[in-house]
Amino acid sequence: MPLILQSTRPLVSGDLAAIRTLAGASEPVLRSENVAAAEDCGTLTPALREALDDYCGPRAIDWAVVPAGRRLSDFRLVAMDMDSTLITIECIDEIADFCGLKAEVSAITEAAMRGEITDFNESLRRRVALLKGLDASVLDRVYEERLRLSPGAERMLQTVQALGLRTLLVSGGFVHFTEKLKTRLKLDVTRANTLEIVDGKLTGNVVGEIVNADVKARTVQEVCAQIGATPEQAIVMGDGSNDLKMMAVAGLSVAFRAKPIVRAQASVAFNHVGLDGLLALFPH
Repeated sequence: MPLILQSTRPLVSGDLAAIRTLAGASEPVLRSENVAAAEDCGTLTPALREALDDYCGPRAIDWAVVPAGRRLSDFRLVAMDMDSTLITIECIDEIADFCGLKAEVSAITEAAMRGEITDFNESLRRRVALLKGLDASVLDRVYEERLRLSPGAERMLQTVQALGLRTLLVSGGFVHFTEKLKTRLKLDVTRANTLEIVDGKLTGNVVGEIVNADVKARTVQEVCAQIGATPEQAIVMGDGSNDLKMMAVAGLSVAFRAKPIVRAQASVAFNHVGLDGLLALFPH
C-alpha cells in the first residue's frame, strides 16, 4: 500500500525520514519538490492514522495510503460536492449576506455540515425561508462577485476529463450555480436544488425533491449505471456530513478541507493541498 505525501511547499528530508520511521514505510522518493511516495507502508491502524495526523498536520503535509497497482484511469467517474469543495464559498450564506442574515444562515449551515443537525431537508428549508423576498438578481451577483473555484479545481478536472473520466457535480446547493459551473467547466452531469422565484423574487421555498445525503448517494449510483461503471470506479469528493453517504458508496472518497466527521470516514483527506492533489495519488 503506497504512502503518498503532499504539501503546498517543498517536502524536507527530515520530515520524510520521520514519517518513514513512524509509518514503518520504505524510503520515500520525491516525485516533485511537493510530492513524495513510499512504495510500501505499514498497516493503517487507527493508531497509525492518528500518529500521521499528529505529525503531518502541524507541518501542513497531507498523507494518503492508497491501493497498490491502481491507476487514475481505472476510475470512470469523479463526483464532487459544490459548496466548500469545488468552490470556496457556501452560496446560501453569501446570498443571505444580501439581506443581512449571513451570520444566522451560516450558523445553520455549519451545524448541518458538521452533522449536528441531522435533518438536512429541514435545515435547508429553514435557511431558504429566511431569503424570502430577496431579489433574484442577487444570485448572479453571488456568482460573479463571490464564487471562486477551489485551488487546483481546473487542473484536476482538465486532467481527469482528458483521461476519459466523466464528471458529476451533485450539490445540496442550487441549480443557478451548478448550471453555470457545468458550462464553464464542461461537466457531464449536475444535480442541485431549485429555488422558487416568482415575479423576480425568491419565495423562500425550494421546488421539487431536496438533494440531501440519500439523493446524493443515489445520484452517484445512477450516473455510474448510466455510464456502465460500478460505484467502485467512482471517486467522490466532499466536505460535509451530507456527503458521507455518497462517499461511502465510492471506490475512493476524498475529504477536502472537510469537517472532522468527514475526515475520519474518508479514504483520503486533503487539508492543505488543492483538489489537484488527487492527481498525485495514482499514476495516470
